[in-house]
Amino acid sequence: MYKLRLNKASEKKKISLATLLTGLVTISVLLTLTILLLASYQSQKKSLIETTLTLNHSTAAKMSQTMDSLFISMRSSLKNAAAFYSMNDTQSTAESEKHLDLIRKSSNFFNSIIVVDEEGIIRVFSPPSLSATGERVKTKPPLEALALKKPYISKPYVSAVSNRLLVFISEPLFDRNGAYRGFIGGSIYLQEHNVLNMIYGKDSIDQNGSYFYVVGSDGHLLYDPDNSHNGQAINDGEIVQRLAQGKSGFEQTVDSNGLTLLAGYSYVPESKWGVIVISPACAVNAELKDYIKSILLYTLIPFILLLLVTIGFARRLAKPFVTLSNLVSKIGKEEVVLPPVRHHWNREADSLTKTVILAMSGIKAQTDLLTQAAMTDVLTGLSNRRTLEIIMKQWVEEKKPYSILVLDIDRFKSINDNYGHQEGDKVLQHLAEIVRQSVRAGAVCSRYGGEEFVVLLPFATAHEVYETAERIRITMEKSENHLKQAVTVSLGAAHFPSQASHADALFLLADQALYKAKNAGRNQTVIAG
Repeated sequence: MYKLRLNKASEKKKISLATLLTGLVTISVLLTLTILLLASYQSQKKSLIETTLTLNHSTAAKMSQTMDSLFISMRSSLKNAAAFYSMNDTQSTAESEKHLDLIRKSSNFFNSIIVVDEEGIIRVFSPPSLSATGERVKTKPPLEALALKKPYISKPYVSAVSNRLLVFISEPLFDRNGAYRGFIGGSIYLQEHNVLNMIYGKDSIDQNGSYFYVVGSDGHLLYDPDNSHNGQAINDGEIVQRLAQGKSGFEQTVDSNGLTLLAGYSYVPESKWGVIVISPACAVNAELKDYIKSILLYTLIPFILLLLVTIGFARRLAKPFVTLSNLVSKIGKEEVVLPPVRHHWNREADSLTKTVILAMSGIKAQTDLLTQAAMTDVLTGLSNRRTLEIIMKQWVEEKKPYSILVLDIDRFKSINDNYGHQEGDKVLQHLAEIVRQSVRAGAVCSRYGGEEFVVLLPFATAHEVYETAERIRITMEKSENHLKQAVTVSLGAAHFPSQASHADALFLLADQALYKAKNAGRNQTVIAG
C-alpha cells in the first residue's frame, strides 16, 4: 500500500508530455521573438544615432559653407567700396552718403555702413537717419579696427551710435599714395532682421525638435532665429572650444538640464565662427518606439496563431517525440536546418511535426523579411543608406576600384511645398526607376536620404561614370511624369582609389562635386577633380 501511494504521488509531480512539449515550443518561439526584438532594437538605435549625428554634421557643414561664402562676398563688397573711396577721395559728403547708401541697399549684406578717417571721425554713415556724421567713434571694436589698419571682424558689442547689439566687419582705406586714411566698415544687427535671417530663415526648430545656432569664437550666440538670445554666452563649452580650434565634427553631449543631445558642428574659416545643429536624443527614442511597435504589429499575431496551433496539437500527442524536442531546443542557440516533412504512423506525432516545422518556417520567413526590410528603402525599393555604407566599406577593404555617383533632385522642396509630400514621393519613385534602368548590371543603386540618391559603379572609369550620369540626367529631364513639368537633377561623381583612399573621403568628394553642380546652375554633372 505504501509503495502504491508513493508511485501515485510521484506521478502527480511529473510533467505531462503535452505540457512539456507545449512549454518547449512556447518558450522557443518567444525566445526567438525576444532575441529578434532586442537585436533589432539595438541595431536600429545605433543606426538612428549615427544617422542623426551624420546628418546634423552634414547640415552644419553645408550651412558653414554658405556662411563662409557669404563672408567672402561681404569682404569683397567692402574691398570694392574701399577701392572706390581711395580713387574718389575728393567727392563731397553728400555724394559719399549717396554712394554708401547704394552699396548698403544693393547688397543687403549690412544693416549699416560707416566710413571713419584716420583720426577716428565718422565721415559718412548709412543709413543717414542715424545722424552720426562728424562724431568720433567711442566703442572699442571700431577703435581696434582703426589701430590695426587691416581687415577686422569684431565680437558682439553694443554700438555707441545706434545702441544696438551688432557685429562689425571692416576694411582699411588707403589713398593713392598708400597712406592710411581710416576704414570702411559694415555692421550686422544681431537682434534685428539681417542677412543671416535672409539666408537661414526664421524657423530654427523642425518637427523632430532639431535646431541650430551660430556662435563666435568666444562662445557668444551670434545668430539664432529667436533674436532675443543673440549676444548671450552658451553652455556647450566643449563644442565651442573645438570650434575655436577650427575643428568640425559631431558628438553626443548633455545640456545644463541633463538632456542628451546629438550635435553636429562645423567651423567657418572666413569669420572664425561656428555652426551647431542639435537634435534631442528623445526624438530617436520616439522613432525606436514606433519601430518596435511596427515589428510587434506584423509579427506578434502570426506568432500567437502558430503557438495556439502548436499547443492544440501538442495536447493530443500521446508518446514522447524526442526528435522534435531536440529540434525545438536549438531555437535561439544556433542556426536550425528544417528537416523534410515525414509522415509518422502516429496521428498526433504526425500533426505536431507539421505544425512545429510550419511555425519555424514562419519565424525564418519573418526574420528574412525583417532583414530584407532593414537593407531596403521602403519608398523606392532601392537599397538604403546602411546597405550602401556596408558595400562601400567592403569594396574599399577589397581594394576594388569603383566610381560613386551622388545625385539630388533640383528644387525638390518646392515640389513638396506646391504639390504635397505624396506627389513628391512619386517623383522620388520615378527617379529611382530611371536610375535603376540607366545603370549597367552589377551597379548598386541606393536612396541615401530625402531626395538624394547614390549609385556605385564597379570598375567604372571617369568617362563611363560621366556617361551614366548624363544618361540619368537627360532621361529624368525629358521623361514625362505625373506633375506634367520638367524635373531635373544635379550630379557629382568621384573615383576610388584614384581620388580617395577610404569611403568617407570618396563620398565627400562626390558630394562636393554635387554642390558645385548645384552652385553652377543645377541640371548638370560635375566630376570631382
